[in-house]
Amino acid sequence: MSKIGLDRKKVEEARGYARSIAKKTQEFVDRHTTVAVERTVCRLFGIDGVTAEGVPLPNIVVEHLQERGALGIGAAFYLANAMLQTGLGCQGVAEEVAEGRLDLTRLPVGDRFEITLKMEAMAKETAQRIRENRNARDEMLKTYGDKEGPYLYVIVATGNIHEDIVQAKAAAKQGADVIAVIRTTGQSLLDYVPYGATTEGFGGTMATQENFRLMRAALDEAGQELGRYIRLCNYCSGLCMPEIAAMGALERLDVMLNDALYGILFRDINMKRTLVDQYFSRTINGFAGIIINTGEDNYLTTADAFEEAHTVLASQLINEQFAFLAGLPEEQMGLGHAFEMDPTLKNGFLYELAQAQMAREIFPKAPLKYMPPTKFMTGDIFKGQVQNALFNMVTIMTGQKIHLLGMLTEAIHTPFLSDRALAIDNAQYIFNTMADFGEEIQFKADGLMVKRVDSVLEETVKLLKVIEEEGLFRTLETGKFAGIKRPQDGGKGLEGVIAKEAGYQNPFFLEFSAGRKNP
Repeated sequence: MSKIGLDRKKVEEARGYARSIAKKTQEFVDRHTTVAVERTVCRLFGIDGVTAEGVPLPNIVVEHLQERGALGIGAAFYLANAMLQTGLGCQGVAEEVAEGRLDLTRLPVGDRFEITLKMEAMAKETAQRIRENRNARDEMLKTYGDKEGPYLYVIVATGNIHEDIVQAKAAAKQGADVIAVIRTTGQSLLDYVPYGATTEGFGGTMATQENFRLMRAALDEAGQELGRYIRLCNYCSGLCMPEIAAMGALERLDVMLNDALYGILFRDINMKRTLVDQYFSRTINGFAGIIINTGEDNYLTTADAFEEAHTVLASQLINEQFAFLAGLPEEQMGLGHAFEMDPTLKNGFLYELAQAQMAREIFPKAPLKYMPPTKFMTGDIFKGQVQNALFNMVTIMTGQKIHLLGMLTEAIHTPFLSDRALAIDNAQYIFNTMADFGEEIQFKADGLMVKRVDSVLEETVKLLKVIEEEGLFRTLETGKFAGIKRPQDGGKGLEGVIAKEAGYQNPFFLEFSAGRKNP
């Protein structure tokens, strides 16, 4: 029974529209690949490193094939053929291409059955490494036990990975369960992944595989000391979405920001490019056991959180269906929303509570990601602490799972260690003293909150019906999410979208999808 009076028929109607929207969009996705998808195949085949000029070798290989009009059948085919023809490993093939000594398209094509077997063998080898990472996580969670109730999620972002490690360990010791190493400003717009450990960044730290490795090792060390498993989060949105997902899978990250709509709306990334990228990235995350976080909370920092609440639910439902198509189970869908209504709104807390309870009931198995107040934080640290306390109350009352802690110094400066400690203390106090409050309350059948949920759900159904009729691409052009309009053939990265040709192969789709069951 629904506590908040959900009309289940409306929920299923909305979900049906979302399913149709995702399937129609997937028809385009299935017919295309991108330079990022093919670079990801290179990385999963073991290609790594950069040239003397600092250009990543996966970029070298993919640009080599793209210039020759050869990406339509996929990088995997050319790499496997080259390995068979030259006797080199995949890294050696990439280095020969980088030196200009090897043209992948001019090599004789060997037996196609042998080429396919080579591709499949390479994919199985990488899949086993990722499977071992997943098993290692499961073993540590079995040893330490997993946390009941909300995960306390904090951000570390000094720009220097070595300083981040110090701060991340401190946050873990203070009680944080998830450490997000927020990505440096603008990295989502780079069409390559930087290499190695980095010590400079603005508003965050570069997402690189070496940085992932260093932070994972540091959090494992802290977790062993504390007797807890500390989850590591990073960002695989942007132009390198599937590449960063692959790096995260190889280095045992646990949570990834992974949402194409976020990149389209807030980074002006071409919608065709990023929806194709999203599919492969989510296929990887699903196989690796990584929880994805979606970016609906960002709508509410742009549009009005009260008036546009239905767009959040619509996006959550669409994201759910895209995730299913990529093989992600509900238990890995950190669908996003936020406590972002204007504090001057009368009964605003009731509306926030209603929205959160609605999300919890519509997505009962999802580890929902609930974001703190930011838009209306003024620099008044005392009022800010109260706003964050109300946010914490909604989380525990409605069973949110991934709880990004609000900072009392939001809108003033990057948090100090002491700011994080105060935020953790605030949340722990409220989560303990109100632990079972949600089980003790009922919602008035004809009250404000039940009526609010019914209104939001009704508007969501109407919006999804329009999107289903117009198509997702057209919807994004007309600005129905966050009031932001994006042209289908505009934005960054469109030139990296390639139509698949007959015979296209990406062995990782088959390997990562084996045995999965979609609803």
